[in-house]
Amino acid sequence: MSALPANPHALESLAEALRRLPGVGPKTAQRMALHLLQHDRVGAELLGQSLLNAVRVIRHCRECNTFTEEEVCSICTHAGRDRSQLCVVESPSDLLAVEQSHAWRGLYFVLMGRISPLEGVGPREIHMDRLLARISADEVKEVVIATNFTPEGEATAHAIESMLKAKGLADQKKVSRLARGVPVGGELEYIDLGTIAQAVRERRKL
Repeated sequence: MSALPANPHALESLAEALRRLPGVGPKTAQRMALHLLQHDRVGAELLGQSLLNAVRVIRHCRECNTFTEEEVCSICTHAGRDRSQLCVVESPSDLLAVEQSHAWRGLYFVLMGRISPLEGVGPREIHMDRLLARISADEVKEVVIATNFTPEGEATAHAIESMLKAKGLADQKKVSRLARGVPVGGELEYIDLGTIAQAVRERRKL
């Protein structure tokens, strides 16, 4: 077994940095740090270099605000996308989830957050001004609000809807909210009552 690092401050600093990852507590961060130093120093160096490189080269897309290495991302420049449709999501991971469903061929706008007064996040922090400018473009005919179904996500969806009504855009564009309901393959007896109630309210004609 190889020796642990001589400088405890460097180890503590590494563990503290790893704690910034979502879902990683103090003990897990310490285990990760010790594993990298004891069993995979090459991997640790690769991880460090990759993080530094990503921070240096990744920026926000000028059009949709997602992460990209170019001024405009590959989705926004893709000739096959329907430029009349705009899907509004909270984060790049939400964008990827919608993309992987293969159900959307329009464009996106990524808020990079959601309204949360308790955390000091308001419309300005989630780039509502840029979203308004994007929706105002003549080419956009339909807006799908696909924020999450959390209290913050619902508040964000309501704020977007209110903004569009205040600017008169709700009458000019088709505005809809991502539907909620019973998941594919779900059995009613195992689904929470709130989801069932929403599915009943949003039922559609066959």
